[in-house]
Amino acid sequence: MIGEVGETKECQLKDPMDLFHSGQVVKICAPMVRYSKLAFRTLVRKYNCDLCYTPMIVAADFVRSAKARDSEFTTNKGDHPLIVQFAAKEAQVLCDAARIICPFADGIDLNCGCPQRWAISEGYGACLINKPELVKDMVRHVRNQIEKPKFSVSIKIRIHEDLKRTVDLCQKAEAAGVSWITVHGRSIEERHQPVHYDAIKIIKQSMSIPIVANGDIKTLKDAESVHHLTEADGIMVARGLLANPAMFAGYEETPFQCIQDWVDIALEHGTPFTCFHHHLMYMMERITSKQEKKVFNVLSSTSAVLDYLNDHYGV
Repeated sequence: MIGEVGETKECQLKDPMDLFHSGQVVKICAPMVRYSKLAFRTLVRKYNCDLCYTPMIVAADFVRSAKARDSEFTTNKGDHPLIVQFAAKEAQVLCDAARIICPFADGIDLNCGCPQRWAISEGYGACLINKPELVKDMVRHVRNQIEKPKFSVSIKIRIHEDLKRTVDLCQKAEAAGVSWITVHGRSIEERHQPVHYDAIKIIKQSMSIPIVANGDIKTLKDAESVHHLTEADGIMVARGLLANPAMFAGYEETPFQCIQDWVDIALEHGTPFTCFHHHLMYMMERITSKQEKKVFNVLSSTSAVLDYLNDHYGV
């Protein structure tokens, strides 16, 4: 039933902006390094996820190298609506990447939130929140150069200690034609501190474009509560979906059917063993004992994993 619902919605709403105008909170799978690839996107779409992002791709490498394009980006007909997230620091490079991706995706997102040292030292990610004019310029360039009318251009940001600066950044991006903004409610320095949902609400109230809330959302109840607290138009989830890809369909923990679906999809897509295994480790975290984890987490081949799942869970 859940699969059927997902498929019907997918056929009706391919344009991300239609989702934001549907009157429903948009349920979004976050860009996750190594994890939000095609096979996993296929899985979460079966369980009521409305919109998926690719992992972050460095735009300069993507433009320069066919090898990078082949290894970093795969998609198929059912993989919509899809947003490709890029790390970029030059407007024209971002435009060139957007032009390459345009026939295969529904929009691009500029990463202005990654707090990792390597990204910031290269001029990517969260350091861009301190360069509002550059962000504005990048958004405007893509807007002017991509002729596909419904192609979206969004940004994902962290917040400043002084929220006025964040509101200023968002308003500049809006003036340049940004489609929506995802706000991770922490500053660059904050890692595991509580998320500032109040800050997301202030940003939402200062803007006329859709705002997506991100940070520490683990269950559908959390998503509803964060929507209530922030008034955001969408909810983006990362680790919560890794732990339970069926979260948006209302499951409290990963159902066995979802594990079965992952096995089928991953094998069909030829997912590398490490990725296949890691996803299962996340999904089974809440439903396996310590003893079972000790055994399962050290399995070293697809056949060993399949045997284990069959013997213990009938999967």
